[in-house]
Amino acid sequence: MDSALLPADGACAAVADDELRAGDSLFAAEFLRRYGLRPGLHKAELIEGIVHLPSPVRARQHAAPDNLMQGWLFTYATRHPEVLALTGPTISLDSENVLQPDAVLCRRREAGGNSWITEAGYLAGSPELVVEISASTTSIDLHGKLRTYRRHRVAEYVVWRTLDGAVDWFVLSADDFVRLAPSEEGVLRSRLFPGLALSVPALLAGDGAAVLAGLG
Repeated sequence: MDSALLPADGACAAVADDELRAGDSLFAAEFLRRYGLRPGLHKAELIEGIVHLPSPVRARQHAAPDNLMQGWLFTYATRHPEVLALTGPTISLDSENVLQPDAVLCRRREAGGNSWITEAGYLAGSPELVVEISASTTSIDLHGKLRTYRRHRVAEYVVWRTLDGAVDWFVLSADDFVRLAPSEEGVLRSRLFPGLALSVPALLAGDGAAVLAGLG
């Protein structure tokens, strides 16, 4: 082949540098730049400097549970105007962690919240409550993400392990996360948000009406 038809080495490097691959080691600014070049990619995360890309979303294990949790938080937010419910926001935490949880509930900045929306449109700071629907990502959600949220002092962290039929609700106590204990009826209650209660039996049964009925 005629060498004139081959791209220069620099051109090859430039193309490669625009790609976003699982396992890449990047800093947050470069991760966000490459992520922004992938409009068809709806979820990517940087956890402790390593890129994670999602698996295909299964209906029963993720999509339906996610819809239920979003409705729970949305309903609570409509009754409490000082809070904001967000679906799948990108959260820029530090130079090595850019996470995209399934749901977030945060106090508005003017109401004393610890997070804010940047000029680029991302969430920054420490949202008060983060939710993950965990099917294929349980090992990440309960280890790498948990450590990152704890370090950034996220007050409450909810992980619904759909394959295990279990919900872990962690609350920050001093410098560590501890699991909330449910009531005798299986209800978990936020320590930070008044009236934010979650009936685990109703949740696991997919009974959305009963889940919403428990909200204050």
